[in-house]
Amino acid sequence: MTATVITGLAPILVYFWPAPPKGQKKGPINVALQTPVDQLQDGDAVKFDAPRNPNSAFIMADGGGDNAPGELAFGGFVVKNQGKVNVFAINCSHLGCSVALAKAAPGHPEASFDCPCHGSRFRLDGSVLHGPAAYPLSHLSWKQGPNPSEIEVEGIVLGF
Repeated sequence: MTATVITGLAPILVYFWPAPPKGQKKGPINVALQTPVDQLQDGDAVKFDAPRNPNSAFIMADGGGDNAPGELAFGGFVVKNQGKVNVFAINCSHLGCSVALAKAAPGHPEASFDCPCHGSRFRLDGSVLHGPAAYPLSHLSWKQGPNPSEIEVEGIVLGF
């Protein structure tokens, strides 16, 4: 009887929990930074991209809208704001376009992350400064790498 149940149930379980595609592997991804974390000044942000060999992506830790936890990002920013270092996904929470750092300038009183697609703006702490985005930027889980110019970001090797 048990063998019959397992034989009938196994194909259904594989349908609901399929094996990951061949070559996919979750874990920390080493990222080299142009400016070491310990040399970032308050208000600085450093952009980084996911490695392309092997093809990798970062896993969003939190967020909302288009930045749901578990979604993928192919880049991010390390930001030092008011003495605290954060790592954010590059994706705008409105529709997923890539944000860019806009430095403070005349007519632009504070540095922000600006989305070129629909005009959303985010403060350096990731919170929404101006919509249409309704959710903050997503954090990426990270830790300091073996030297100050490297970080390890939670991600996935995509296997293609």
